Amino acid sequence: MLTIVKHPAEVLEKECEPVKQFDKNLKTLLNNMYDTMLAADGVGLAAPQVGIDQQIAVVDIGDEAGRINLINPVILETKGEQTDIEGCLSFPGLYGTVSRPYYVKVKAQDLKGRTFFLEAEDYLARAIQHEIDHLHGILFTSKVLKYIDEEELEGYEGE
Repeated sequence: MLTIVKHPAEVLEKECEPVKQFDKNLKTLLNNMYDTMLAADGVGLAAPQVGIDQQIAVVDIGDEAGRINLINPVILETKGEQTDIEGCLSFPGLYGTVSRPYYVKVKAQDLKGRTFFLEAEDYLARAIQHEIDHLHGILFTSKVLKYIDEEELEGYEGE
């Protein structure tokens, strides 16, 4: 398990370096990030959230898409709009409504450095955009329209 970095940590607000080495260490890091994310009950985790200044993220919202490793991801296209509640493992107990594109098309690399393209909508698109933001030092708190307290959140989840 890796330690999740909490705000305010400098690494959370900086532009991350592109990955250049596609080796066993990268695979180990991604596996450890994935295990850490699941243990923390998250749906995404970016390398700066574990103190690593590299463009690496893992996403798994628990749907048929499964685990998605994103290395050096770039958003190519977005469409539409959705507004929903977000939280972040680096901001425990903090939630807010955030507006993001409904659809996203991303170019990224896999563990072997091969380029792939990914299209996502709705919740998966939201999670991917949240993690890619982390790789550029952008925190969800900079996009919050309205903060939600935990009582409101419990009512929201019960609907």
